[in-house]
Amino acid sequence: MSQSRNSVLLNVTGFQWDDGNWPKCGKHGLEREDIESVFRLAPAVHPDPKHSSMEARLLAIGQGGSGRWILVAFTLRSRNGGTYIRPISARYMHDREVAHYVQQRRA
Repeated sequence: MSQSRNSVLLNVTGFQWDDGNWPKCGKHGLEREDIESVFRLAPAVHPDPKHSSMEARLLAIGQGGSGRWILVAFTLRSRNGGTYIRPISARYMHDREVAHYVQQRRA
């Protein structure tokens, strides 16, 4: 995993995919590579406390390899001495969301 401006992602070993998370992530027309590319391109990462009391959830906002903006809800899981990104859901962002996000970054 390449370095990101978000220290939480600096020491990530890889991704955790299985039948529990892939169907939900893939249903919006994204491929695993689309989702993984968001993290290689230094996404903005924000906490998402509204959606889980059992584990820390985060939101990654960034562009995939195709240049389209993607929103990924994820958590970090430790396994075998490594830390893995476990995507929970992912989708392409709507034009209005992208415009709002870009405007907020400039402010």
